[in-house]
Amino acid sequence: MNRPNGRPNSPWWRGAVGYEVYIRSFADASGDGIGDLDGITSHLEYLAWLGIDAVWITPFYPSPGFDHGYDVSNYTDIDPIHGSLGDFDRLVDRAHSLGMRVVVDIVPNHSSSRHPWFLEAAKGPENAYRDFYIWRDPAPGGGPPNNWVSHFGGPTWTFDENSGQYYCHLFLPEQPDLNWDNGRVRGHFDEILRFWMDCGADGFRIDVVQGLIKSSEFADNPQLRPLRDGMTNWEVWH
Repeated sequence: MNRPNGRPNSPWWRGAVGYEVYIRSFADASGDGIGDLDGITSHLEYLAWLGIDAVWITPFYPSPGFDHGYDVSNYTDIDPIHGSLGDFDRLVDRAHSLGMRVVVDIVPNHSSSRHPWFLEAAKGPENAYRDFYIWRDPAPGGGPPNNWVSHFGGPTWTFDENSGQYYCHLFLPEQPDLNWDNGRVRGHFDEILRFWMDCGADGFRIDVVQGLIKSSEFADNPQLRPLRDGMTNWEVWH
């Protein structure tokens, strides 16, 4: 494939023009009213004509859909509403034949609360997957471990009745944060990246990369104003 900037030894993304595709609404090839991979494939020639060098596709994984697919329940498959792995193969082949790259959206900060890892972790502190997520005891006086506020409003912590601990989620309670201090978590994501590269992906857009590592002290954040129900973290800290 040609380098967008015409320099054969430079990384392909230097000077490249990227195009984000929100898969659910971009193009529906199946006729069910929901965008899919075949719908994207059918428009690749037009995108190439526009001068697009790389197509970034938003999450297409199996998901309960609480956050537009960013609550992933299986990182190495396609949600049937968006197609199949075979459809992904055809999309990549067509994009490459047109000189375009395919960038996959990876969501490593959190999984779905319905991911098998979290379903296991929620069984109790002794479970082998417990440390895949971030759990803390209540504050000394009771309540959440600290005053962190989620991006969507409300505490960053949800109480687990089964264990008496809280789990951390920077977004929805249905999106528990993964523990990137756990080597097994990092190892699984190495395998996930290899899987999609073996499927032909040319690169990755990493969601919430700034949130992967949390303060080990889990100290309170300084507040600029009093907390009110429903306030987002932006309203509280900025």
